[in-house]
Amino acid sequence: MSATQALQISQARPFIDHVKQHHPLVHCITNDVVQNFTANVLLAIGASPAMVIAKQEVASFVKIANSLLINVGTLDSNSAESMLLAAASAQKNHIPWVLDPVAVGPALAYRTEIVHQLIGFKPTVIRGNASEILALNGDNSSSKGPDGQDSTESALNAAKQLAQKHQTIVSITGDVDYITDGKQTYSITGGDIALTKITGTGCSLSAMVAAFIAGSTNTLLATASACFMMKKAGELGNKQQGLGTYAVSLIDQLSLFNPSQI
Repeated sequence: MSATQALQISQARPFIDHVKQHHPLVHCITNDVVQNFTANVLLAIGASPAMVIAKQEVASFVKIANSLLINVGTLDSNSAESMLLAAASAQKNHIPWVLDPVAVGPALAYRTEIVHQLIGFKPTVIRGNASEILALNGDNSSSKGPDGQDSTESALNAAKQLAQKHQTIVSITGDVDYITDGKQTYSITGGDIALTKITGTGCSLSAMVAAFIAGSTNTLLATASACFMMKKAGELGNKQQGLGTYAVSLIDQLSLFNPSQI
């Protein structure tokens, strides 16, 4: 396996520009807590969000979307059915899709079973924290609900194994982000601890990844570029007035993002 490479600004810029120029339609089946924030993040980066969740509609809507996000955060039997229908449609119609396995692990057997069923529909990218990636790979992990307690470095081997096993890209985000296809790996440093203190940044990043991989010829670099953009916007956000201002400032920074100024 090749050594990990730090993602360069010059590598990320074409993918950031592609989203702004093409305005991909991202079909989001995400958790109830973050729908509004996620939609605003997608709009800020130039994408078009759609929150279509009814089981009667999801399979049809996937066909016209440019990409799909499935986030299992507030899972119930109805949303699980919609997720499985949407994932099946994405696979059948060759629509790229992202799986965010929120809080997966042995403590929550129902969602873990649903996530494994979803993986059977070949997600293009799996994006999670270190604890989620470790749990998905069958390794011991430490989590506190949706919040991971493990370092991303400790989950890197698990991510590579998952990527190779399922022929997908795995993105672990945290103190250092790692994005791998099992052979090639990119790392991204930076960010800000405040990103972990407001609701929805990780979930919205998964939606950003979905936007970035839409129409992309290099899914690995596209995924890494989405992570780069979120981390750098997080660094630029205004924390002086508190976390409420920071959440709004993060959206501002995403909407104004200029790689030349990084």
